[in-house]
Amino acid sequence: MLLLGLALGAGLYWFLMQQWRGQQDRAFQEREEQMRLMMRAAEEKSEVAEREAKLLATSERLRIEEQLKEQYRGRQEELERLKQRFDKREEQLDRKFDQLDQREREVDRRRNQVEQDVRTLEQRKEACQKQEEAAAQRLEEVAGLTAEQARAQLMEGLQEQVRREAANFMKRSEEEARENADRKAQEIMGSAIQRLAGEFVVDRTVTVVAITSEEMKGRIIGREGRNIRALEAATGCDLIIDDTPEAVVISGFNPVRRQVARQALEELITDGRIHPARIESVVKKAEKSVNNEIREAGERAIFELGLTGIHPDLVKLVGTLKFRTSYTQNVLSHSVEVARFAGMMAEELGLDFNMARRCGLLHDIGKAVDHEVQGSHAVIGGQYAKKYKEHPLVVNAIWSHHFDIEPISVYGPLINAADALSAARPGARRENVETYIKRLEQLESVAMEFPGVEKAFAIQAGRELRVMVAYDRVKDEGAMTLASEIASRLENEMTYPGQIRVTVIREMRATAVAQ
Repeated sequence: MLLLGLALGAGLYWFLMQQWRGQQDRAFQEREEQMRLMMRAAEEKSEVAEREAKLLATSERLRIEEQLKEQYRGRQEELERLKQRFDKREEQLDRKFDQLDQREREVDRRRNQVEQDVRTLEQRKEACQKQEEAAAQRLEEVAGLTAEQARAQLMEGLQEQVRREAANFMKRSEEEARENADRKAQEIMGSAIQRLAGEFVVDRTVTVVAITSEEMKGRIIGREGRNIRALEAATGCDLIIDDTPEAVVISGFNPVRRQVARQALEELITDGRIHPARIESVVKKAEKSVNNEIREAGERAIFELGLTGIHPDLVKLVGTLKFRTSYTQNVLSHSVEVARFAGMMAEELGLDFNMARRCGLLHDIGKAVDHEVQGSHAVIGGQYAKKYKEHPLVVNAIWSHHFDIEPISVYGPLINAADALSAARPGARRENVETYIKRLEQLESVAMEFPGVEKAFAIQAGRELRVMVAYDRVKDEGAMTLASEIASRLENEMTYPGQIRVTVIREMRATAVAQ
């Protein structure tokens, strides 16, 4: 029984072990199958991910290649433009060199011709001297008079004739002077304005804006120049972008527009976003800022002078004068100064202090719009003051401060005097000392280049040039010619206000000592 029980237990154990091993084998096979499925799924996912990565890399590479091609085309276009400019410059230089060679040949030809003419003249001069000596000897024989006696008789007759002609000439000159005085005065004033304007007109019509890098110039120009065209159209000013390093020049005769263009361009450069839509919005913002600045400047000037009741449009015109200059003097500062001068003089004369200041502040109001309205700034200012219901005395003082019309009160001459005081004040409209000294030195150096000149002195602040010449090298007739030549040389080579009188002095001194 015991053995039978053991045998049954062993058989049961063996059966159970077989069952367990079968279950373990099936579980192991199931796990292996799951592992194979998971590995296959992982391989498929990795293949998909690899294909997606390749597609993304290909797309990014194509995008970068397109950007590089676009930049390359832009650089190529810029290089082509630069090449065309260099080619034009080279052609211009070649033409100039050809012109210089041609002029040099022409100068050599003329020099040879002049030398030949001089030799011919010397020969003719010798022949004429011989003929003159022979003719004088023949005349003495025929007339029975010596040369000194004939000369004395001729001089007596000529002196009387010269006196009569001189009297007639003086009478005619006085009549012509009266007839041509106004015309000559206009010519002199026009010439003075033309010469003086050359020194500062450029500085008063351009504004220079600094940029961070040369690359910014290309961004300001934009593709095919669309950015610079949009900026010029929005501001009404010209933008000059040349070889000047890290600078853009804004050119325009309207100072308010130049100020708007400067502020807009500086904001665009700082922001970095430059395109037509952005340019339009920035220009509008700059216009609003400049208008506020103009209004604040006008209100500040009126507040400083203690004036009230001025029309808002006149306040804006007063503020606009901040951006105007006259003979290098700021017009708003000049107007405030004239108002103060007029107020001081009115107090001394027992006149209305506030009325005088009001006239002084508004006397140049026409200069705010004289580039838009035709006529004298005094006339324009008077018309605007009348339009905005200013007091008749103020209107007349503005209108008559340059005597375009007759003044009806003492305020017209008072404003004229205050205007002259402000303009003539030391430092108001005067060139700096360095420029002044250089102009005087240039005056003297020009005169010293002429043969026969010993000394030259620029006096009366450069309004007169006195030239001392050697009496043995320059004759009396040559002194007059020398003065004319120096004056002509100054007109062609120098820029100066008004006129310069050239005086040539020829003097002979003889000294003896009595012992």
